[in-house]
Amino acid sequence: MTGLLGPAEIRELAARHGVTPTKRLGQNFVHDPNTVRRIAAAAALEPDDVAVEVGPGLGSLTLALLPAARVVHAVELDPTLAAALPVTVAARAPDLAGRLRVHAADALRVTAADLADPPPTALVANLPYNVAVPVVLHLLAELPTIRHGLVMVQKEVADRLTAAPGGRVYGVPSVKLAWYASARPAGRVPPNVFWPVPNVDSGLVAFARREPPRPDVPRAAVFAVVDAAFAQRRKTLRAALAGWAGGPDRAERVLRAAGVDPGVRGEQLTVGQFTAVAAAGPARHTAPE
Repeated sequence: MTGLLGPAEIRELAARHGVTPTKRLGQNFVHDPNTVRRIAAAAALEPDDVAVEVGPGLGSLTLALLPAARVVHAVELDPTLAAALPVTVAARAPDLAGRLRVHAADALRVTAADLADPPPTALVANLPYNVAVPVVLHLLAELPTIRHGLVMVQKEVADRLTAAPGGRVYGVPSVKLAWYASARPAGRVPPNVFWPVPNVDSGLVAFARREPPRPDVPRAAVFAVVDAAFAQRRKTLRAALAGWAGGPDRAERVLRAAGVDPGVRGEQLTVGQFTAVAAAGPARHTAPE
């Protein structure tokens, strides 16, 4: 039976390894076994799944994932924590230690080649608040073998990642995640299960990979439109996309060609509509004024 970590074990491990949680690395360690059991269950891992966990810290979630996955790739930026994790797993789950692969690396720089043995199929992580969105988007871009996942992020970020068009918090993270996957809220996590205690709630986001709206339209082209649309989100798309299209009149022609009203704002568009705008982009509408 895997021995999960409670508050006393977390503090003892931290003291033993000389670890003090730092805000710079976004470190908030989960010390509640029921929470990590809940996350592991909500991740719905199959026995053949290969999980990638970002920021395993002292190993709370890692210990809950190892019984459920074939392999767990743990990507840890802090070299002290990366070195300590195999020791903790060997002590508390010796029968499962062979499933663990520890990578002392920055998740924002990790590549498919780094995690190729075997390639991951699921992302399950308590993500550092300060890099949560970039990490999710980078890993989905870099690791096409990831089919599904569950991440814990700041509640406000969870709301943005799962927002639907037309909502107040719908924006760049919402659209870019939607390009890769369908996402939904999967629950709230209170601050008191962490050490140190953050001053905000956390939220769980579940996602499932899907085909992009149009595989023939490059992701970079779509994301360029998204970035431009939300850089001035209070402006109409005719105005917000003027710089991207080469002027407001050209932006209007592109939008109309894509079947989008030039008078709406970016927050009204689905990822499919953003893709249609990119497909009708300025390269195809550069006739002289």
